[in-house]
This record gives sequence, structure tokens and C-alpha cells, in this order.
Amino acid sequence: MVGGGRWISELYCSAVYIKESLYLYMKPSTDKLLKQFKALGDPIKVRLVALCGVAECSVSELTTVTGQSQPRVSQHLKQLCAADLLERFRDGHFVYYRVPTKGIDPLTRRRLLALLPADEPQFAKDTQRLQKLRTDHDRVTRAGDDRVLHKALVELTVARPLGDLLDIGCGQGRLLKLLASRAHRVVGVDTDPDARRFARAEMLLAGLPNCTLRQGDMVSLPFADAEFDTIILDDVLAGARQPLKALAEALRLLKSDGRILLLASVGDKGVAELNNKFTEWAASTGLRLAKPRSIPEKNPEWLLAVAMSAGRAIAAA
Repeated sequence: MVGGGRWISELYCSAVYIKESLYLYMKPSTDKLLKQFKALGDPIKVRLVALCGVAECSVSELTTVTGQSQPRVSQHLKQLCAADLLERFRDGHFVYYRVPTKGIDPLTRRRLLALLPADEPQFAKDTQRLQKLRTDHDRVTRAGDDRVLHKALVELTVARPLGDLLDIGCGQGRLLKLLASRAHRVVGVDTDPDARRFARAEMLLAGLPNCTLRQGDMVSLPFADAEFDTIILDDVLAGARQPLKALAEALRLLKSDGRILLLASVGDKGVAELNNKFTEWAASTGLRLAKPRSIPEKNPEWLLAVAMSAGRAIAAA
């Protein structure tokens, strides 16, 4: 770890020397970059940033992995957030930190963090410790073989990229794990904290740093209008108290050329009943619905349909 921390520290000192020796007025963007160099001049801070670049991490996880005290880690995290190198969000009783994927000037941030040496042994050790920490928790195994469903979903991504993906009702992250590598940014929402914890462990083990897990109510989600290219309503509508309100919320979050994937398990309802529900929901919320697909065709277990705003669909045609 000495090499990575010393290299960044020397780079920061050079930048400070230029600023102080020439007495030049620095643009806000330059001043911000200098603060980021300063923040990365500490080996522990570099380790925290590297960890939060591979997975969103809680304070307790970061404390355990780095072997530092909780107050010291919290202070480091505060400084890294102030330098716009990390962002924080609350999930139930926990606060998580991650390298932002959006925000102000994300390209500059990515270029800066890309300078961190990828072959630093300490980074690899920290990631392994985090993986062990998460897999030491009791893991819930999921029954069933969804390979046919997964194949159908992957086929939908071949002709058209997923872009920014939102999975509403992500559960333990089975679809996130499948689709994350095909998307730019992935957000999974679920009300079950144990499912979100499991999903975080799965995303880390799969090496998918573009995923984030959030707590949220599907009828009122904490995201901006038109934020996502693809939204999956992941087997949540059939049992929802307010399915139309959930669909309306999904439409609010959908970009102008985006699409919604309606997924429902057949169970005892039967394909015909689910087809009728899909049609009714689409008509009531202004969705233009493609013909639902039974998966598999014989003895179907799932029904999958692609939908978009009727107005947008007409304009696209």
C-alpha cells in the first residue's frame, strides 16, 4: 500500500507547490481537484475509496476490513464525501458509502480514480476481507431453475441496451446479477433488509460495482423524474395493493424512450388471468403493451411483457 499512498501524496504536494509558488487564482474546478488530491494523500482514505469502488459499504464493514477505529473511519468518510469522491445514503438502520456514478463532473472523478494502481495488493486483500465478511452471514438459498427466464431477459438486451436500470422488487438480486453487466447503472429496490443484504453480498462476489441496493416503496420511490432507461417490475404487481399507482410511479421514473418490463410468476393465477391483468393495467395507465410472452411456452411459470408510454410508442413509430 506504500506505493499507492506515496504516489498520490507526492502528486498532491506538487500541485500545492505550483499553486502556492505562482500565487495564481484557481478555478473552482481546479481547487476541487486539489482537494481531491489532498483527500487521497492518506493510505487509509485510498483504501476506503478503493473498497467503495467495488461495492457499497457500511461504516461497520469499512471499520472491520481496514482495522481502524469507527471514529477515524467516519472522519475519513466525511472528508471523502466533502471532496465528492464518495457519496452516502441511508438504508434502514445503516448508512452506506459508494463511489458516485452520477453527480457533478463524473468523468473527472473516474479519470482521477483510474490512476489508483489496479495491482495494489492491499486493495485485493481488502476486497477479499469484505467478501468473507459478507459471506459469513447466513445465506438464503433460492429454489428453482430460472434459466429459461434468464435467457428471455438476455434476449431483450441484445437489440437494445438496458442503459440505467431499475429493478423494483429485486429481492435477493437474481435479475440484478444477470443483467448488471449489460447495463450502465443498476439500482435494486426492495422492502426486505435481509434480501438487500444478501443482494449486496452477491453483487460483490460477482464483481458488479455498478449496482446499488436501496430501500423503497414502489408507489413512492426516491428518484428523479425520467431517471431510468429500463424499469423492471419484478413480480410485484399481482400482489400489490395499488398496482396502478406503482405503474404510474414507474412511468414517472422512465426516460422518454425507455421501456418497462412487466414480470409476474404464474402460480395459481394462470396465464389467461395474468394476461387480462396486464391488459387492464396497461389500458388504465396509458401504456402500450407488447404481446406478453409465456416462459417457458409449455407449462409456463412466468409471464413477461414489454411496455412503454402509448404516446411515446406512437412517436417512436
